[in-house]
Amino acid sequence: MAWELLFGSDIGLFSLFVIVFTAGMSIYYARFFKKKMDEKPGAE
Repeated sequence: MAWELLFGSDIGLFSLFVIVFTAGMSIYYARFFKKKMDEKPGAE
C-alpha cells in the first residue's frame, strides 16, 4: 500500500523527487567540500 501511494499519487511522486534530490545534493556537497579541504591554502 505504501509503495502504491508513493509511486501512484502526485504527492507521493513529489516526495520521492524531494528525497532523491536531497540525497543527490548531499553527495554533491560532500564531494565538493572534500575537494576544497584537500586543496592547499592560497591555491585558488
